Amino acid sequence: MDRTLDTREVNRRRRYQWLKWGGLLVILATLLWFSLKLLRPSAAKDTLRFATVERGEVVNTINATALVLPAFEEQINAPVATTIDEVLLTAGTEVEAGDLLMRLDRDYVQLQLDGRRDQLAVKENSIGLLGLEYERDLKELSYNADIKKLELAAARAALADARRLLEVGGATQEEVEAADLAVRISELESKKLDNQLDYARNSLAGRKRQLQLEVGMEEKEVSQLSRRLRETEVRAPRAGVVTWVNENIGQQVTEGTALARVANLGRYRVEATCSDRFADQLAVGLPVELRLPTGRISGTVAAILPEVSENLVSFRVDLDNPSHPDLRPNLRSELSVITSRIDETLRVKNGPVFRGGRDQSVFVVNGQNAVRREVEIGARNGDYVEITGGLNPGDRIVISDPEALKDVNQFKLEEG
Repeated sequence: MDRTLDTREVNRRRRYQWLKWGGLLVILATLLWFSLKLLRPSAAKDTLRFATVERGEVVNTINATALVLPAFEEQINAPVATTIDEVLLTAGTEVEAGDLLMRLDRDYVQLQLDGRRDQLAVKENSIGLLGLEYERDLKELSYNADIKKLELAAARAALADARRLLEVGGATQEEVEAADLAVRISELESKKLDNQLDYARNSLAGRKRQLQLEVGMEEKEVSQLSRRLRETEVRAPRAGVVTWVNENIGQQVTEGTALARVANLGRYRVEATCSDRFADQLAVGLPVELRLPTGRISGTVAAILPEVSENLVSFRVDLDNPSHPDLRPNLRSELSVITSRIDETLRVKNGPVFRGGRDQSVFVVNGQNAVRREVEIGARNGDYVEITGGLNPGDRIVISDPEALKDVNQFKLEEG
């Protein structure tokens, strides 16, 4: 038999059920809130880089790699094949013109010089002997020519006598003809001796001139070897700083081998390279900025080399201040070639988030959250990026590239 429950008992049981289910719902809601909080992406502020959109100038640039070199650097080469005997100055030493850098072995050059001097003495002696032979031969030929002229005169006199005797019957026609023949023979022999004399004068003068030329050549060789002997004492060709010297004492060097380099470190020049994709944008006269750890130096493109090597275009830069104290030989740095300028435009500092292309997505700071937004990019350089759409002055964006957040549309900013 059923018993009727008390109303208070029913209400108590009902309140118990409500409390039980209500508590369960509160626990589930709390768990859900904590779960969502744990799953919501976030990043610490101190791990990110921020920049604020502002108005200002943006220059469009071509990025290049620059190599700083001395304005001039003179290389000193070995004058002859020899060995290094002594090194007196090392790299980094300031020198004046004529300062002794090193000494080379001079024995081999001295032997060559002595040999050439002996050959020169032989040539000069030959000229003296040739002069004596010249005088002797000319005198002999002159005497022979004079004798032959006397013989010709005697033959002509004999012919005249034979003709007079023929007229008075004291000689025969055959005797006259014989005398006439003797005259003609003497005339030919006289002409022959005169020709020999002329030939001797010309040929002996030619031989003497040839020996004089050979003597001149030997004198030049002696002069050159004397200069090379002096150059075995390697001296600075001008004032500057020794940037490199071969310090391998005893090393055998061939003629023309580099021994040292002296540079003027008071002035510098720049050689730069950039991708051949920008070859059509490069032009002589464009302004450039060379970036140094302490600042920037401006300049202009002075020359563009026509050859493209390994997809790189090379060009030379003249600096406005080539004597800047922060410049160093062989210093490698970044260089920007300015192709255009845009005044009073929206800009923001450049950062890893800008990877190229006109359309970009960036995170814009909104309170404690960063929300992804699509923006349009214009000109850019190493410092600033032009914003042509999607952002307003004063917007604060994340310019670092948080790789872990590349697939989310927003995340929470947390204190580090």
